[in-house]
Amino acid sequence: MSSSPSKRLGRVGTFSLGIARIPDLATMLDADAVVWPAPARRIDTVVGWGRKPNTRTARAFAARRGLPFLALEDGFLRSVGLGVEGDPPLSVVVDEEGIYYDASRPSTLERLVRETRLDDDEAARAAAAIDAMLGAKLSKYNDAPVLALPRTSRQRVLVVDQTANDMSLELGRASGFDTMLRAAIDENPEAEIILKTHPDVAVGRKRGHYSRRDAGGRVVLRTERENPISLLEQVDRVYVMTSLLGFEALLAEKPVVCFGAPFYAGWGLTDDRGDVPLERRGSASVEQLFWSAYARYTRYRDPETGERCEVERVIEHLRLQREVGGVSARTIVAVGFSAWKRAFLPSFLTGPGVDVKLVDDAPAAAKHTNAASALVVWGTGRDDVDRLARAQRLPVWRMEDGFLRSVGLGSDLYAPASLVVDTRGLYYDPATVSDLEHILETAEFGPALLDRARALRQSIIEARVSKYNIGRVGRAIRATGRDVVLVVGQVEDDASIERGCIDVSRNEDLLRLARIARPHAHVVYKPHPDVVSGNRRDSLPLAVASRMCDQVVVDASLPDCLAAADEVHTLTSLVGFEALLRRLPVVCYGQPFYAGWGLTLDRHPHPRRTRRLSLDELVAGALILYPRYVSPRSGRYTTPEHIVTHLAMSKDEPASRLGGTWTGRQARKLTNLGKELFRAP
Repeated sequence: MSSSPSKRLGRVGTFSLGIARIPDLATMLDADAVVWPAPARRIDTVVGWGRKPNTRTARAFAARRGLPFLALEDGFLRSVGLGVEGDPPLSVVVDEEGIYYDASRPSTLERLVRETRLDDDEAARAAAAIDAMLGAKLSKYNDAPVLALPRTSRQRVLVVDQTANDMSLELGRASGFDTMLRAAIDENPEAEIILKTHPDVAVGRKRGHYSRRDAGGRVVLRTERENPISLLEQVDRVYVMTSLLGFEALLAEKPVVCFGAPFYAGWGLTDDRGDVPLERRGSASVEQLFWSAYARYTRYRDPETGERCEVERVIEHLRLQREVGGVSARTIVAVGFSAWKRAFLPSFLTGPGVDVKLVDDAPAAAKHTNAASALVVWGTGRDDVDRLARAQRLPVWRMEDGFLRSVGLGSDLYAPASLVVDTRGLYYDPATVSDLEHILETAEFGPALLDRARALRQSIIEARVSKYNIGRVGRAIRATGRDVVLVVGQVEDDASIERGCIDVSRNEDLLRLARIARPHAHVVYKPHPDVVSGNRRDSLPLAVASRMCDQVVVDASLPDCLAAADEVHTLTSLVGFEALLRRLPVVCYGQPFYAGWGLTLDRHPHPRRTRRLSLDELVAGALILYPRYVSPRSGRYTTPEHIVTHLAMSKDEPASRLGGTWTGRQARKLTNLGKELFRAP
């Protein structure tokens, strides 16, 4: 059921190029198209941005043509970052009568609040959405870090500043910031008074009303960018003019004093000192006000699909950005990454208040480190970085490809959709505990998580998705009537072989032992795609391999091979994990991350892995809790479910083809490098 019903618009015209460039605006408006400039073509409706002076031309044009005019503004859950940082809105409000911050005239929001009577489903959704927002600390903008106030025995009163010349002050009947501050001081004689600047002031874009001359004694000025919900959690009372922070304070059940006439004043929820148009309002609950403003008045777009969505979808998306990016380090210094990796790297490290630095070596890294820093390296790392980390007592995080990576090989410079950032070790090095091993050994896998893992596993199988999603469909294994044993080749100088193998580390030895173990089976050898593509070397020539087994498959897709297999033998390949997803028996000659949990037949059982896992517990840890996923569409953190959908839809792209001439392979790499460098920030 849609929480924000709207009539279908035709062609919507605007005089603002900025409005015309908002992604998926036509979808959010339920319009056939957004046309700029408005007079250029036939239009049915005119839109402008709020009550800004530059909407006068649009309003006059609409009046002359007898067309309806709609006022747009950013939604109350707008985006991850500030609009100035190029972060497009995930929501807009649409008002056909006025605009929510203009108290001089009625607005659609005002009418919705009066008309809205929540049924049981809406009341439950409103309560759940408020709890989810508060739990994830979501606000209009969501890239500021959580900061703790110094401990005190005093009560704390928050006084909220706003930007100078903000239209919501003039149109919201604001009555003076000096008056508000004096009231907060006088009415709370024992409390600490916190003056909080606006985020745009904190980044230097605009001016506010309070400065350091207003601070002193019990009055503290806070100019840092910080998460507003976290700040609200640490205060006892809030004074505002018209700021949205006042409504967020109501959601957090804080007493709110209003010196202006914001949309949430005048409903019996606030202590109103301003000129509030009470004759147009009445009484409302916080849930009623929330549902009217956030669900019915606001239009949302799904960041993954661009389609209209409900408020819960955007809450979930923004929650994920804070959760995945909520690392302990304020400065992340990535050392020694290639130009290609630098192009996509920041998207996998960004987080609230996180500053990502890209440097060439340890001496350069040392210029950016402090006590709140972390160093990031690719793979098992570099000696110079390890020395720097020891000297400055800094953590080293290790990055590698995730398990649902891309359509196309990393060695062909296709960008990843998933990476892992491991704060302990790396999943392919069994000598040390990795974050993944720690998860699998200690995590509590609740019913909801296991249900999600089960559904994810099934979707991977049905979508025929694997790590690289390459190879030709239909080039499958010959049917012989015998059991099919799939032997998976690897790149022999790969770190996972060096770290994860004990006595068998060559493809030739693996194939020989598999033949000895299953002498009557139809043994199939599949070389690693990096070897087939010509990007990496292998000590086992295909001609030799073909004499040691019954069949060599070169360009068949991995899902086709697994569908035909009855058993898989591997050193440490991820293919063993993908075979487990399909409940195939897997024999491990090394110690990959999925071995040692009771799901595989292990040549060398790992003594540190003592827990017996179900398949869905393994999937939950390896595919849901451990990697980071970034959407190719939004450039933001996403879920493995969305990446499976993306990979499934992209499998027919040219990237899925292997091999080619040396010249063709180099051209492919240069093309992919150019794509990433061009779109890098």
